[in-house]
Amino acid sequence: MATPKILLYYHFTPLADPESVRLWQWELCTRLKLRGRILVSSHGINGTLGGTVEACKAYVKATRQHPGFSGLDVKWSQGSGIDADGYSEDFPKLRVRARDEIVSFGAPDELVVDESGVVGGGVHLSPDEVHELVAARPDAVFFDGRNAVEAAVGRFRDAVVPDTSTTHDFITELDSGKYDHLKHKPVITYCTGGIRCEVLSVLMKNRGFTEVYQLDGGIVRYGERFGNSGLWQGALTVFDGRSVVDLGPDPTVIGRCHRCGAATSRLQNCSHPPCQERLVTCPDCADDQNWCTAHAVQGR
Repeated sequence: MATPKILLYYHFTPLADPESVRLWQWELCTRLKLRGRILVSSHGINGTLGGTVEACKAYVKATRQHPGFSGLDVKWSQGSGIDADGYSEDFPKLRVRARDEIVSFGAPDELVVDESGVVGGGVHLSPDEVHELVAARPDAVFFDGRNAVEAAVGRFRDAVVPDTSTTHDFITELDSGKYDHLKHKPVITYCTGGIRCEVLSVLMKNRGFTEVYQLDGGIVRYGERFGNSGLWQGALTVFDGRSVVDLGPDPTVIGRCHRCGAATSRLQNCSHPPCQERLVTCPDCADDQNWCTAHAVQGR
C-alpha cells in the first residue's frame, strides 16, 4: 500500500520569470501525480502538496535542482490516503499559479527579497529560543499571524489575535493603532509554517515595531519539537482535507462551536454556498444550517 505524505514549504528568492517556473512546476507535479496548491511570484515559491512518499521525494529532489531553490526547507507530515488512481485524498486537484505575492497580504511593494531571503524581517527564533526569550522577557508577546478562525481552535498561550478573516486584513489591523502599545515590546510572530510571518514581521517593522521576532518553521516545527508539552494550546488548522491536526497526544481543546458553544476543534464551511467562511462547528451541529454572522438572518 502506498504511503501518503503531505509537503509544506516556501522559499523566498528573486525569480526573473515566474511564469516559466509555474509551467515547470505544473509539468513536474502532473507527471508525479501530486495534488495541492503552488504559488509562484517574483519573490519565490509557496506550496503544499500531497501524494505518495516516492512522488514527494522525487518532487523535492527535482525542485532543489533549480538554482534558486537549492535551500528549500520542506516540512513533511502524514497524509490521509492515496486513491485507486495514485492521487492524494487530501487535495481535490492541482493548482499552480503565478501571482504578485506568494502570500497575499496585498503589499507586494513593501517586500524586498534577495538571494538570502526576505530583507529586513524579524529575527528568526527556533522553538527552544522562543522558550528562552519568554523566560528572560516576561513582557514578550505572541502575535498570531493567521486568520482569526485558525486561532479559535489553537494558539499560543495569551497570544494577541488580530481581527482578521483574510491575510489582507492585517494591513488595516496594523494601521488601526490597536497594537501601538506593543511597539516597544518583544513581539513573537507565528503562523502555520512560517511564511506569513516572513512578511508580517516586515510590515510590523515598517510601522514602528522595534523588536520583532518570528518562530522559525512556524507552529509545525514547534510541534515537532514540543508537541503539546510547551506553550501551545489546541489544534493546528491546515489547508487540506485533514482540516485540523493535533501537535501531539491528549491536546487541550480550546475551540467552541459557534452554534452551541460545545468544546470542539472541528471546522466546517458556512452553509451559504458562495461564502468561504470557515466556522468552528461541533459534530452535533454539523448537519444544521451552519451560517456565519453575515448570513445569520438567512439561516433562521
